[in-house]
Amino acid sequence: MKTNEHEHGNGKGNTNGAGERKVVLITGASSGIGAATARRLAADGHHVFLGARREDRLEALTDQLIATGHSAAYRRLDVTDPADVRSFVDRARVTYGRVDVFVNNAGVMPLSPLEALRTDEWDRMLDVNVRGVLHGIAAALPVMRAQGSGHFVNIASVGAYEVSPTAAVYCATKFAVRALSEGLRQESAGDIRVTVVSPGVTESELADSIGDPEARRAMQTYRSVAVPASAIASAIAFAVDQPAGVDVNEVVVRPSASAQ
Repeated sequence: MKTNEHEHGNGKGNTNGAGERKVVLITGASSGIGAATARRLAADGHHVFLGARREDRLEALTDQLIATGHSAAYRRLDVTDPADVRSFVDRARVTYGRVDVFVNNAGVMPLSPLEALRTDEWDRMLDVNVRGVLHGIAAALPVMRAQGSGHFVNIASVGAYEVSPTAAVYCATKFAVRALSEGLRQESAGDIRVTVVSPGVTESELADSIGDPEARRAMQTYRSVAVPASAIASAIAFAVDQPAGVDVNEVVVRPSASAQ
């Protein structure tokens, strides 16, 4: 597999509220919440290491961050491949010396009624939304254990708390992310922090993967009120910047005009 890294560290930058410049790995960083999080955390003074399948977008975002004096690097990443995720983590550790935060953000949302039997789409959601998170944990947890500290930020959804028509499988994957996160938190008390961030309707490309006509029409109405991806990035930044003894476990961010 072709591997590309584009790295830069200017040795300056701001420190975060806790006075510590962290190495933050972000999956699904080529657009939406992932890209917004990269911009926010880089602006906060952290080193960001970006991964996604769309390498051209990663390169463009990394170049933008570097041009404005921030520390950024990237590597093409397929979260469904556990070996690729391990290589992603290894490259970040070689580049920056440690792994402080792993943001499991990559996700897909091809909604459809169960009776449509879009089993390939079900498998894709399980592979990216659930196994992708597990692959991130499996790759980064040993590094964090060896360091004696670390922080997982797992992106779930309001769909981790409720189920709606056409979203049964998607919601199941996000329920799973929430359950995995709580299990990891309980098993890691004392050294590894775990945060679940659950966005409501957010401006992103997530709905572009919906192929079912009924589900696409419903989502267009549902997404008439949305928060910008930067709002989710701010929630992630809040959790990341807490002192070591503070673990923000769950954050739900919805549009104020939304009843769901």
